[in-house]
Amino acid sequence: MAPRSCVFCEIVAGRAPAHFVVDEAACVAFLDTRPIFPGHVLVVPRAHHETLVELPPDDVATLFATARRLCAALERALAAEGTFVGMNNRISQSVPHAHVHVVPRRKGDGLRGFFWPRQKYASDALAAEIAARIRAAVEPAR
Repeated sequence: MAPRSCVFCEIVAGRAPAHFVVDEAACVAFLDTRPIFPGHVLVVPRAHHETLVELPPDDVATLFATARRLCAALERALAAEGTFVGMNNRISQSVPHAHVHVVPRRKGDGLRGFFWPRQKYASDALAAEIAARIRAAVEPAR
């Protein structure tokens, strides 16, 4: 059962705003509001589960299949040379709802270790443009 204050449950329910790039039956993906780099996406199961361990196995497969599709989409949409895929469980998990980070990467982008600077998008219009580019590059679920 979802806690009353879960921002991801609010986004999934349409009660909080987000720039969606995937909106499917089992999971959604949207831009992180404080991205490491523009195009940093969060892949979130619709059902509330706090950690990967609590997520049912079929949902794990769907979640990571979506993350996999987004890796390819970020490379196509943003000319990324690769991606970083990560997931925190409890420690450093700023929202207690299972989610996978998919971050576009480029050689020399300055990302080192796990102490990464985060910043907001310069404007909502820029965030909307990046979300639209990723949406257009995401291949349908198979």
